[in-house]
Amino acid sequence: MARHALSTRLWHWINAAAVIVLFMTGLNISNAHRHLYWGSWGFDPKDAWLHVPRFPGWATIPQHYNLALARDWHITAAWPFGLGVLFIWVAMLANGHFRRDLATSAKDWTPGAVLSSVKARPGAAAGAQGHGYNPVQRILYGMVLGVLLPLMLFTGLAISPGFAGAAPWLVDVFGGRQSARSLHFIAAWAIFGFAGLHLVMALADWRLIAAMVTGGTRADDTAPEPAAAQAEVPANG
Repeated sequence: MARHALSTRLWHWINAAAVIVLFMTGLNISNAHRHLYWGSWGFDPKDAWLHVPRFPGWATIPQHYNLALARDWHITAAWPFGLGVLFIWVAMLANGHFRRDLATSAKDWTPGAVLSSVKARPGAAAGAQGHGYNPVQRILYGMVLGVLLPLMLFTGLAISPGFAGAAPWLVDVFGGRQSARSLHFIAAWAIFGFAGLHLVMALADWRLIAAMVTGGTRADDTAPEPAAAQAEVPANG
């Protein structure tokens, strides 16, 4: 049985490409007004809670300041990103991936479970059956899939003038358009931090990358037959 379903692998790579485009175009858009506020309005830098540095051209799409083009790219990439978030949740619930590999229990949040997960080598299987993820991985993936990605999607819709006009209640949920913009910025950098950690762990064991391409094999499918089962075979004589 494959460690990663085809639906998970397709979403992973499409979402990775969409997030890269969204992040780099977002940096270009940020350069238009490098101040963040809370509430429904904000323009004067003295009222900002955060002053964002100007991002260099090599980190942005396009690689020069062009707000209109950056917005076009941003909106284009938002479609596969948003539809992908919906798709992966439907797929995870349908094929049992969420219940089997990502759902956490109270014991996963204990200091002992977290410490043992941090000490484990990258890619080490979790659980007595040797599949799934360790507690820290389940917590992190759950936070990304259940909190950060949806937060990026809905705050992005809230700061979009066209959508916000059709659904003003969404803006109110986040406490105003400027609050939604600030949360969008925070979620984007939280995802960036997770992606960096994810990449470091993947590069530490190339088999993790190969498994996300080929699907890999669950450890419990290839494990030797337990000794107890072997003992049930009757001896001759």
